[in-house]
Amino acid sequence: MELTISIILGFMIIGAIYAIHAKDLLSAVIAMGIVGYGLVICFLLLKAPDLAIVQIVIETITLVIMVAVVLDSTRKELELPFDRKSLVNMVTGFVIFAGLFYFFLHAIEHLDPLGMHSLRMAEPYVNGAVELTGSINLVTGVLFDFRAYDTLGEAVILYTAALGALTLLRMKGKKTV
Repeated sequence: MELTISIILGFMIIGAIYAIHAKDLLSAVIAMGIVGYGLVICFLLLKAPDLAIVQIVIETITLVIMVAVVLDSTRKELELPFDRKSLVNMVTGFVIFAGLFYFFLHAIEHLDPLGMHSLRMAEPYVNGAVELTGSINLVTGVLFDFRAYDTLGEAVILYTAALGALTLLRMKGKKTV
């Protein structure tokens, strides 16, 4: 399984690199779709179907919207000159990233150590889930046995959102004569 996941990750990396350097925007969008659907396959191989469901729905919605935008606009990337405003935007982005990273490092100090849980409701899930569900993957066992109806509701909401987005993208304005 590790070899299969490594091959898929290799394709995902190649797709991401191609998406960064592609001059045709539609090709870049399709390459990013390869990355997202590769992640879906990795989630399935790692026995995390709940994450795969969410990823495939969100990836499909995103891909449809991005293809629609690219097809309605120009497919070629515009060559903009590098000016002072671009430099200010880059510096501002770096400062925001550095600030968020600083707060991230300080937030990590306040987390529980790995494997320790501070919620009393987590105890029955952590200690008895493998025996009660028969699933080695704790997350999958909890989501599909203890919280099956909740997971089903989330999947229905995601698919409804996908259908709504597709409906909105297919609607065309009425032309008045």
